[in-house]
Amino acid sequence: MTLLRVLQSVLAAMFGVQSEKKYHDDFSKPAIAPYLIVGIILVAALVVTLSAFVNYLAQ
Repeated sequence: MTLLRVLQSVLAAMFGVQSEKKYHDDFSKPAIAPYLIVGIILVAALVVTLSAFVNYLAQ
């Protein structure tokens, strides 16, 4: 399980385009921590980016 694979899985899941096979492969792994950490970081980055964009437009 590499960082790139975890990142791809989390991004695909966020956009709703993850394949059934990859979904089952991800959930067959015993470690959930990498997926949670990457997911939290990506959601936080999305919120910060959208907030900065909205503030930029409101000026």
